[in-house]
Amino acid sequence: MRIVDLISRDSMMLQAAPKSKSEAIDMLVELQVKGGRIADRVEYKKGILAREELSSTAIGEGIAIPHAKSEAVREPSLAVMTVPDGVDYDAMDGEPSHLFFMIAAPNDGDVHLDVLARLMTVLMDEELKDKLIAAKTKEAFLDLIDQTEKEKYPEEAESKKGSASASGYKVLAVTACPTGIAHTYMAAEALEKAGKKMDISIKVETNGSGGAKNVLTQEEIDQCDGIIVAADKSVEMSRFDGKKVISTKVSDGIKIPEELIGRIEAGDAPVYHHTGAKAANADAGEESLGRKLYKHLMNGVSNMLPFTVAGGIFIALAFLIDTLCGAPQDANFGTYTAAAAFFKTMGGFAFNFMIPVLAGYIGMSIADRPGFLVGLVGGYLATTGSTFTKIGGDVPSGFLGALLAGFVGGFLMLLLEKLCDNLPKALNGIKPVLIYPLAGLGIIAVVMCAVNPFMGLINSGLYQFLSNMGDSSKVLLGCILGAMMSIDMGGPFNKAAYVFGVSAIASGNYDIMAAVMIGGMVPPIAIALSTSFFANRWTEEERKNGPVNYIMGLSFITEGAIPYAAADPIRVIPSCMVGAAVAGGLSMAFHCTLMAPHGGIFVFAVVGHWPLYLAALFAGSVVSMLLLTLLKKKRVAEEMNSAE
Repeated sequence: MRIVDLISRDSMMLQAAPKSKSEAIDMLVELQVKGGRIADRVEYKKGILAREELSSTAIGEGIAIPHAKSEAVREPSLAVMTVPDGVDYDAMDGEPSHLFFMIAAPNDGDVHLDVLARLMTVLMDEELKDKLIAAKTKEAFLDLIDQTEKEKYPEEAESKKGSASASGYKVLAVTACPTGIAHTYMAAEALEKAGKKMDISIKVETNGSGGAKNVLTQEEIDQCDGIIVAADKSVEMSRFDGKKVISTKVSDGIKIPEELIGRIEAGDAPVYHHTGAKAANADAGEESLGRKLYKHLMNGVSNMLPFTVAGGIFIALAFLIDTLCGAPQDANFGTYTAAAAFFKTMGGFAFNFMIPVLAGYIGMSIADRPGFLVGLVGGYLATTGSTFTKIGGDVPSGFLGALLAGFVGGFLMLLLEKLCDNLPKALNGIKPVLIYPLAGLGIIAVVMCAVNPFMGLINSGLYQFLSNMGDSSKVLLGCILGAMMSIDMGGPFNKAAYVFGVSAIASGNYDIMAAVMIGGMVPPIAIALSTSFFANRWTEEERKNGPVNYIMGLSFITEGAIPYAAADPIRVIPSCMVGAAVAGGLSMAFHCTLMAPHGGIFVFAVVGHWPLYLAALFAGSVVSMLLLTLLKKKRVAEEMNSAE
């Protein structure tokens, strides 16, 4: 963690002249607030003063390093102030302090100790200290720190050779999709390629399934022309306060990367102002209410998926083990053998968390941490209903009730925070640990007491309707779900169908998930087949990348078809939809079932009637391939060999 990465220009003041220690503290706290990483000025200052009461943080030799760990700190940062004439800061050597570094650290580790140790290593150079105090510009100050760090830590400098410098990125970007598997990285690659083509330096942070990678530093953010946030779930936005930001769909990062970069370079982007209400709301003033609600939902889905996938596959393995062992298909099936019981128990634990986690992260996306408790508890109450045996009836409301709990709980917590703004400032410290949780828990209890019976009837009625559907009706449902998986290949329609399939598994309807997964497998496989057997319909680059879609399709990664759909949506999307609808309908007609919510061909062993399921997949893929061949025109040799 480099010192220069923790300092923003807004958190620096050179040639200051405080009259006292208390005035110096006030000025430094204000600089931290201007840096944008402090959520609550009063709470943070309390931490600074509490540390000063223990002993002065003036270490002598003209240097003072006040510091505090606090819940009010969003992320680690440094405020810098030089006082050429000095100020009495109660240093042990009795000398005035001229150089100040104020450390702000979150209350979840020992970051402040790491920063403190690094500062002391750098500031041991007496000549450097004098140069820093005498620096006339912020750039000169930072250059001195940067150069010294490179000398003190040469291994870091070596690891950065050949890469762009922090100030070298004109455009920054963040990409994120709900699953964090394909869209995230495809958008990042498209933006990087477009930047290279336009000769514009760009750095892209990916918020994928393994966490944020290539994370943007504060210095890079301070120096760039603007930021592109191509995301379908919430990302950390407070760090972009005061910068020009384009907030858009992740698919736009794939389809129109050059246009997005061009808008940043032309200055055609609104300035983002962070309200401080929540740290993870990607709203740059351009999004509709519907898109905001969708992103909150996708934030819940994204965090739910690991529970869904792992739990579902473990349960499916339990059924597979008992099947191979010849266990009778009775009430104990899935727990007949010890191995099966282990897998089903572990999978059941994960599945039990699935819906509460969905609701919890929807609430957190709306109202940050206060919304998490309310959504999580509301989601749990939606799955059990037992809490309301005496006052609301023992009626669980299931998946639909959890969705409502997440949204209602999140927005109610925002309203509660607004109401609490009028409370005395002395209560600020207990708001997040007492007032918000206590009031939020009471609110969601009352809400779910009223909602559970009503939503429970809707939920049970919906799945009773699905269970009673005739074969012809189920075939139609399979066609619709298959087509939805191919309309936007990872977008809202795709995710709506997938979430419906997952919720059906939780309710014991396994045929719906089978139709959903097969519909998502068809588009990439169809494109791979077409590029292999009808190569004269595709460009050289499309043909070269085509075989990769065999793997992506068989792995149930629909997003592999996106570049092809983006290049020719009028022909590719309808072709894929028809084939996916055929596959989904056949899956229902063949009474295929799937107890695992993901995995593609790797979970075919637990698919009911898997030979017929494979036949349905082949049929749908061939239909799409033939439609692509029919609709797409042949290319002459020059067109085929050009990179379009």
